[in-house]
Amino acid sequence: MNKTDTLRPRRRRTAAVLTALAVAGAQALTGCGLLTDPTVTVNVGYQSKTINTVNAGTLLRDREELENALERVGAANGKRYRVVWQDFSSGAPLTAQMMATHVDIGSMGDYPLLTNGSKTRKYADAETELIATTGYNLRGSLNQVVVPASSSARTLADLSGQRVSTSLGSAGDGMFSTALQRNDIDKAALQILNQDPAVGAAAIDGGQVDAFAQFVPWPQLVIYRNQGRLLYDGGDNEIPTFHGVVVRKQFADGHPEVMTAFMQAVKATTDAIVADPLQAAQRVSALTGIEPEVVYLYNGPNGLVSFDMTIKREFGTAFTKVKDFLVKRGSVTADFDVAEFVDDGYLRELFGPDYDRRRADVRNPTALTGTDDLCRLPVGDPAQASEVWMSGADDTEVAATPTCLLRRVATAAEVRAAYVPDTATGIRLFADHAVWLRDPGAPPTQRYKPFATEAGADAYRARHPQATTIGYPAAVSQSRSSG
Repeated sequence: MNKTDTLRPRRRRTAAVLTALAVAGAQALTGCGLLTDPTVTVNVGYQSKTINTVNAGTLLRDREELENALERVGAANGKRYRVVWQDFSSGAPLTAQMMATHVDIGSMGDYPLLTNGSKTRKYADAETELIATTGYNLRGSLNQVVVPASSSARTLADLSGQRVSTSLGSAGDGMFSTALQRNDIDKAALQILNQDPAVGAAAIDGGQVDAFAQFVPWPQLVIYRNQGRLLYDGGDNEIPTFHGVVVRKQFADGHPEVMTAFMQAVKATTDAIVADPLQAAQRVSALTGIEPEVVYLYNGPNGLVSFDMTIKREFGTAFTKVKDFLVKRGSVTADFDVAEFVDDGYLRELFGPDYDRRRADVRNPTALTGTDDLCRLPVGDPAQASEVWMSGADDTEVAATPTCLLRRVATAAEVRAAYVPDTATGIRLFADHAVWLRDPGAPPTQRYKPFATEAGADAYRARHPQATTIGYPAAVSQSRSSG
């Protein structure tokens, strides 16, 4: 059995029993007039603009699922509950507040999660455990590096001597540092600036920095706003990336009913996103100011984020590599036991016997399906399925391939956003920001090939020398006559 599979349900159940006895005793004393039953305050830390955690943050708060669940709990046990929401720009300041016991439950990315577990374990009242995932990408494509559209950089090596904005201690920083190591690039050769994501985004737009290494959704937000282009996809590190939920064990053991309510509320919010990702994207946009087209890139069908609470076995690779990196950096101690930090007991209680099946399923819970009535082909292959959001439309339209999508765009009056999968990796892209090649040797409905980066297109061209670069407007125009 993998160490990360080891659970500690006996500890939790014992704590729950003791808590129940304590509550009963307190209620008895209250009835005698000796004690009052205080309101239980639940401090939840989240990152409103981090799309990968909206089911445990932005949307969870908006839908009031947790408050409603706790109201039902209070009606049954006679207690009062108050939820206090605290918004953070990244995982590092959230962890600082958990160490100070000012936050009870928090959500953050993989690198900050392990840092959180290592730093808090030194304090009995602050020690945390990882209890659920919010969203993930097994390829690792939620963290990316962008450069100004006018930059001559084609690879990470081209950033030598240049200024790079990131948030130290964040998932974006971890991805970038790992990418530098993977490509044998000395980090000392770069000028690293520690900036909040919003500050870095403004800096790259204003020309104060030469690159921007960040976590979801900032890289694609910069791209969508025509402030930069993708230089490096974090998926090339070959490390799964995810965000998750941590809780202070002292709080969890003292309030098991709150934890049950929290998990149920996150599940209800996750289910709502999966059931109607377009509506969820529009609501997140209204709450955060992030354009709905960007939110939908991540949480739409075949999107960059798979919203799933289960802690996948595939994360074991990430745990090992992330810990090794953080130990070298000094953010995590070498004796930090990840298996002891990860506890899916609450998930098993939530999903019951269905948990193992859910955990083993790594398909994106939302997928593009249907029939392409223009190309007259079925839609279903994630490596080809594409999608267009027409201006003024209440729903999107599917296309069987990127080439079929170009044909559909060519007949449209106005397009709000078009999404295609990268030819090599399958990650979801904005069609008008992709690097396009025309391959005359490919079948007619697959003749136009989109890529996330110029390096990706170069690699394809090396294997298919007949392929030529083509701009997006020309690809749209010429797709009408291809085949």
